[in-house]
Amino acid sequence: MISDVLTEATEKMARAVDVAKDDFSTVRTGRINAALFQKIPVEYYGSPTPLAQIASLQTPEARTLIVTPYDKTALKEIERAIATFPNLGASPTNDGEIVRVTIPELTQDRRKEYVKIVKGKGEDHRVVIRNIRRKAKDDLDALKGEISDDEISRADKELEAQTKKFVDQIDDALKKKEAELLEV
Repeated sequence: MISDVLTEATEKMARAVDVAKDDFSTVRTGRINAALFQKIPVEYYGSPTPLAQIASLQTPEARTLIVTPYDKTALKEIERAIATFPNLGASPTNDGEIVRVTIPELTQDRRKEYVKIVKGKGEDHRVVIRNIRRKAKDDLDALKGEISDDEISRADKELEAQTKKFVDQIDDALKKKEAELLEV
């Protein structure tokens, strides 16, 4: 019973860390990164579709991305979605076949803004880890009649250790992203 609760919490925390790292990769650095654009929602036949599902993305240069849609009728919508996506600052141009996206050089102020955004995302992901811990703790407390208090106490300590480990992983990923953003 206790091992099931701890295993489930550990798996959920590990997934939360993976999501956090993926989320951090969507904040741009000095180089253009196709991961920034993959999840941009594009209005495609009446429903928002991630850009990566309707176009191929290539980065021929450090600050240029070429978006080649699988369906040429989606060019205008792709261009509009990229232009209006927040915190990107990208300027797309459409030549009838592809959309060429260029991003401007990052200024120091813009870099600091991105660091704030990443820190906010990091805190959100820490909260997710803590919520998983809270639910696991509630599940352990529900077992109090069936299992001794000593075993529950040991499980609580193990849960805290796991929580700290995963929060530290998020903090490490956050530090790496922060250093990457501030690098000129």
